[in-house]
Amino acid sequence: MHHSRTNFINITKFIDYDSSQLITYYCNIRYMQQGAEAVHAANPDVLVILSGLEFDKNLTFLRNKQVKLSFTRKLVFEGHWYGFTDQENWAKHNANDFCGKFMKNMMNNFGFLLEQGYPVFLSEFGQDQRGGNVNDNRYFSCILGVIADLDMDWALWTLQGDYYLREGKQGMEEMYGVLSRDWGSIRNSSFLQRVQTVQPPFQGPGVSGKKHYDIIFHPASGLCVSEVVGLSPCQDIAPWSYNNTEKTIKVEGTDFYLEAVGRGEPADTGVDYSDSTKWTKISKSRLHLSSKLPSGETVCLDVDNDRSVVTNKCRCLTKHHKCDPTSQWFKIVTATTRATVIRATVIRTGMK
Repeated sequence: MHHSRTNFINITKFIDYDSSQLITYYCNIRYMQQGAEAVHAANPDVLVILSGLEFDKNLTFLRNKQVKLSFTRKLVFEGHWYGFTDQENWAKHNANDFCGKFMKNMMNNFGFLLEQGYPVFLSEFGQDQRGGNVNDNRYFSCILGVIADLDMDWALWTLQGDYYLREGKQGMEEMYGVLSRDWGSIRNSSFLQRVQTVQPPFQGPGVSGKKHYDIIFHPASGLCVSEVVGLSPCQDIAPWSYNNTEKTIKVEGTDFYLEAVGRGEPADTGVDYSDSTKWTKISKSRLHLSSKLPSGETVCLDVDNDRSVVTNKCRCLTKHHKCDPTSQWFKIVTATTRATVIRATVIRTGMK
């Protein structure tokens, strides 16, 4: 899937499923198989993408009964997920609690296919780029962490800045669009920086036999923690090594540990192993990295207003829904390749 010349044909069963409809999952599998075989017969050189139910977010019917096709090594599954897929629940609930719930739901709905060895394509996701939509803001930081962690291919909604005609209105502006309303500039440059970070593949292609290392990805900025404990573009940093048993994070190939120094103070690196060099993934999102200071106080890795990497009191771990934890969200991502190969990503255009 990490090839810029890959051709995709999407076989989608346009069904909005609910219990009142007389369409079974097995009927859907049958029609998907028929459509896939028809495309393969017409052009054996294209990949075939199979979609799910409920606006392409539900492929659970494939958990115990997979499609049977005459061809192999060209089948891809797709899923869609937006902030509004879960209504306003991102804003109404604690962001850590709901991010954890979202990750479980996504893996249950279509992510399980990755665990079965199939390629899965997040073929629609996006965000209101004006920046004031709390629901979208929380969702987007969470899903960027998922994309980085699973090294998923994706298609972003959307490129266009407006429409000739939509919902009966001429020139309606597209707030999810990468381009401005006049199509003459980028709508939100910081947003573009964030998605560009997950454009290169972290783990492929050809991962077999390659040495693994870790990066510390900060979804809210789209940057990574560097060896001098600051934020930098992910392709420019030295790699880290996370020891899941000892809970330590070292600069790869050195004896320097990532270390918590004090509340409100910049994080640092040091050679002395202690509780302050142990980092535990906490909260239901598993996106907080917590450590203990010599005083016994627990702090979390954080990004200050000037984008310096510091340690502060852990925020918004559970329950409180008005609290925003995203500056403290970090994802330790396993990587095998530096960001030099562009994955097969797409910025989608068209009508929702």
